[in-house]
Amino acid sequence: MPIDMQLQATASLLRRGDSLDRLSSGLTLLGALLGLSQYVIPGPGWWGLVCSSGLLVLGLWQKYWALRVAFDADLFRHLANPAEELPQHTQALDQALAALGLQPADRGGRPWSERIAGALKLLRRQALLVAAQLLLTLVFILAGPWLTFAG
Repeated sequence: MPIDMQLQATASLLRRGDSLDRLSSGLTLLGALLGLSQYVIPGPGWWGLVCSSGLLVLGLWQKYWALRVAFDADLFRHLANPAEELPQHTQALDQALAALGLQPADRGGRPWSERIAGALKLLRRQALLVAAQLLLTLVFILAGPWLTFAG
């Protein structure tokens, strides 16, 4: 597969991180509302605060990875367009990232296969955090009524 198509495909996959971020933002908002509701309406008590805190922490952590994924998606999309000048763009990208402190200078010149694998690893981290948020939400929904009766 030509490198420009790999870069386009990677950029397209990384743009899916935006959908994950929107879902996570909704779950984070749900966690904030759950936490605030503990002070207004007596609810599940400490269990609700633990779930709320967990949703907020996971949501903020996910937001960090979402920003990194979106940054990479924009870079890959930009670099996929002028494929005939990719070596010059790669060198300029490495210099710019090093100058901004976003990449150590010794990490420049890596092959594109490593860069693509690294970017997809960031997307997997983001997806795992959203999955953890979903799992915590489902546990709260399913266990919440039982915990209210128990205590």
